[in-house]
Parts: sequence; structure tokens; C-alpha cells
Amino acid sequence: MLVEVKVPMLAESVAEATLMTWHKQVGDEVKRGDSLIDIETDKVTLEVAAPNNGVLSEIIRKDGETVTSDEVIAHIDTEGAASGKEPAAEKPQAPEQQELPVLDEAQAVDDAAPKMSPSAKNLVENFDLDASRIKDANNDGRLTKEDVLKHLEENEESAPAPTIEPPPVAEPAAVVEPDAPAKPAAVAPKPAPAGEAVESRPAAGRNEERVKMTRLRQRIAERLLSAQHENAILTTFNEVNMQPVMDLRQRYQEEFEKTHGVRLGYMSFFTKAAVEALKKFPVINASVDGTDILYHNYFDIGIAVSSPRGLVVPILRDADTLTLAQVESKIREMGEKAQQSTLTMDELTGGTFTITNGGVFGSLVSTPIINPPQSAILGMHKIQQRPVAEN
Repeated sequence: MLVEVKVPMLAESVAEATLMTWHKQVGDEVKRGDSLIDIETDKVTLEVAAPNNGVLSEIIRKDGETVTSDEVIAHIDTEGAASGKEPAAEKPQAPEQQELPVLDEAQAVDDAAPKMSPSAKNLVENFDLDASRIKDANNDGRLTKEDVLKHLEENEESAPAPTIEPPPVAEPAAVVEPDAPAKPAAVAPKPAPAGEAVESRPAAGRNEERVKMTRLRQRIAERLLSAQHENAILTTFNEVNMQPVMDLRQRYQEEFEKTHGVRLGYMSFFTKAAVEALKKFPVINASVDGTDILYHNYFDIGIAVSSPRGLVVPILRDADTLTLAQVESKIREMGEKAQQSTLTMDELTGGTFTITNGGVFGSLVSTPIINPPQSAILGMHKIQQRPVAEN
């Protein structure tokens, strides 16, 4: 019996998705739950698993093609057998001509390594894990994405803290740092004497590489460009004395971490301060809808987080009701999910205001771009010690 492999249902805001690389080929045997292919949308990456045991009998849509919700992309024959091609019979060689198989050290190590699904392999590489120390739930010598995630949960100390970065803008031109020595200018070659042949050689170090943008990065570029075209953006820069917050954080850091199991960072202070400001100025928490202003009586704060696939902005729902510990825990959770590409569509949609922290890169001043349809964004920057006049 032929079973259809379909594209998962996409969110209402996502019209189409892109097929990445097929992990199985026609004729390969598959088991229920095996990862067949990853599908990339504007916001998240979805994994398409085999719905039944059998043989992949037909691939309808190829790598890189655009698909829509519930579209059939392949067929699985549940009654078929793997049709691996048998090697052609070879004539026996004379004893002196027969070659013994050579097994080098790298191949031996590779054969000893556990087999992994592509999504599991990505997680192992991203978190620099030792695959041989991860238990496989099915005891079949094959690691799945769920096995790696369970290993990470049991060993939380191995998971990196989330990295917060500002929304991406156009790539800046290369800048020479003040202390860096300037590169010498190219010297024109001397003209060859008359009558001598000149040998043409390609210039060294001038190779080019063309890499197709992921659907997520394409979407980021489109949204940020449209935000600049469709909004009258005004940036205002203000300084704040962070010493009281730094003193408070230093005083309670150890006790806070013992009590709540998470470090006390600055983002929780920024989030709570932003919520209080939005309560005083509701129009900043509003959005423009046609000729109307839509005021939100809730505070869903977006936190810009970097991921291997690009910038994502997961949402802290009802941030006004969360404690500092809950804010820090949720930010850490979102950072880990961003690294693992496991954020859901619901966690990335909505939001009434966004915070981005460029200070982690040493940025002193920047102009973050509004996340439509929001009205404003808060960009935090480097905390710098310097003398100031008081009173």
C-alpha cells in the first residue's frame, strides 16, 4: 500500500516553505518516525518524519523546491522491500592480483561512531557533544533528535547560555580598527621590456563563493527593509546610570542562583523597566492598523535572540506578571530553543514591543530597526565605566 508523505500544516501567516535536503533516497528502507527531510519556513524549521514503515518508493518534490501546507511530496510503499542495487558479479582475480581491503584509522573510528538522524547530528555539532555518551532510547545504535534533547536536559550545564544580539541590518563595509596597521596598497607591476612575452597569471586571493540565503534570512531582509520604507523611524539616545543595578545584581547574584537555578542577568531588569514605561506611555505599546491605532492592554515583549539560522524574536507573554527569575528562566529557555531550532510558530508570533541587546558585542550606539507592526524597539548597549558629574 502506498502512503503519502505530506508537508505539515503551516501557520496562517506562512504561505509556503522550502524543502531542504532529502535524508533518504528512492529505494531506501524507512521506519516510522525516521527523519525524511527538513522543511524551512520564514520562521522555523520543521522535520518531516516517515508516517509508516516501508520503502521510499517515490520522491515527488526535489531539494530546494517550494511547497505549501498539506502538499504531497513523496510516497512510501508499506509492503515493499529495500531495493538496494546488488553489485555486479565480478570475475575472480588471480591470487596474486587480489587486493586485501585496507581499513584506515579514520574509517575505523567512523564505523564505531553511532548512527544519527540529520537533526540529531546538527544538535551534537552545535553543542559540541560526545555522541558515544548519549543513550539511544530504542537501543538500536541510532540516535534521534529526542535522544539528544533528553541528554541536554539531563546535563543542563553543557548547554550554552543564549546569545542576545540586535536585529540584523545590511552587512557593513569592512572597517579598519584604529590600532590595526593599514594594509599596503597594491603595487602596479613593472611593464615588461619590449619584445618579451608577458605571462598572464590569475590574481591570488580573489575567489568568490555564492551561497543561497536561507528562507529565514530572506524573510528577515524583506521585513527589515519594508520596516524602514513603511515607518517614520526616529531614534533617540539616552544614558542611564547602571551602578545601582550593578550593585544590586552583585549583592544578590549568588543567593538568586541558588534559589532559582538561573543567573540574574541584566535582561530581566531591562524587561521589567520597559513594561513599567509602557504602562506610563500606552501609545508605545500600540500598533497602527490602517487608519486606526490599536492599543494593547497586555505586554508581550519580544527578545531578539541569535540562532544558527539567523535572528529570531521569541515572545515573553504577559511580561508584566513575571518575576525577575521567571523572565531569566524564559529567556534562557528561548535561547536554547533558538540554538536547537525548536521554537514553535506560536512562540515567535505576536508581541507588542521588542528589546535587543547590542552590548554583548561591545556596541556603544546603534539604531535597531522596528519589528513590524510594533511601534517601537528598545536597544540596550555596552555598560561603560567613566566619570560623570552628579548634583
